[in-house]
Amino acid sequence: MTQPQFKKIVIFGVGLIGGSFALALRKAGAVNEVVGFGRSAANLQHARQLGILDRIGEDIAAEVGDADLVLLATPVGQMAELMARIAPHLGPQTLITDGGSTKSDVVRDAYAQLGSKVAQFVPAHPIAGAEQSGAAAAGADLYVRKKVVLTPLPENSPQSIARVQAAWQACGANIHKLTHAEHDAVFAAVSHLPHLLSFALVHDLAQRDNRDLLLSFAASGFRDFTRIAASSPEMWRDICLANREALLKELKIYIAELNQMSAALASGDAAQLEQTFHTARELRAGWTEK
Repeated sequence: MTQPQFKKIVIFGVGLIGGSFALALRKAGAVNEVVGFGRSAANLQHARQLGILDRIGEDIAAEVGDADLVLLATPVGQMAELMARIAPHLGPQTLITDGGSTKSDVVRDAYAQLGSKVAQFVPAHPIAGAEQSGAAAAGADLYVRKKVVLTPLPENSPQSIARVQAAWQACGANIHKLTHAEHDAVFAAVSHLPHLLSFALVHDLAQRDNRDLLLSFAASGFRDFTRIAASSPEMWRDICLANREALLKELKIYIAELNQMSAALASGDAAQLEQTFHTARELRAGWTEK
């Protein structure tokens, strides 16, 4: 009988990302044992009941020393502390990856906290998710045909990169590679800015005295544009602050675009408005998520 690729995996943060990683590897027959750590005892117990975890971790030192792979699936703001806690106990063959939506800050933290063991960390970002959170949101098929971006470090060996890549591929993901700077610039434009705008619109309405009346007439356009405003405030706070330089650059560009549209609207420039809408429609119609 074929042995699983990974005898033991330790997951910090057993929610949508971490829980789905475990379930996907189980479904693929790629892991023998999954141990989980987290801030909520109730969530960990639920994860155990759902079959995501074999055991709830109690002693970090005891668990990470003989693990094949450690996944950091917490909000990015918590990762530096976790790295500092696990670094002294990492076994020489233990690899670390993460599910963070920003990479430059996580890489910086890795160099600061992992020190001489930084070569064991292969950063990753799975481009998959939902507005739900916690172990109950996890699913074995979350990563199937979804992109996972690896941003390897110069210190990573080809073997380490290949092993982390194999873990994500066992989950059904398609692997892409970028530098951490490229990653953060790309996702500031196509992920972080849209979330910021969605939160901003809903926050604006929340401040209005007639918000209930407004929402009573909101329909599919509002629903589609604001769906992502139901995401975790804590997670998106950390993401926005971690990638603030790239996000501020994108926000400046977007504000300039809004100013141009405002000017066209104020002057009654129908041709400019239509041309803007046409260009946007053509790009959106031709875009397919691969």
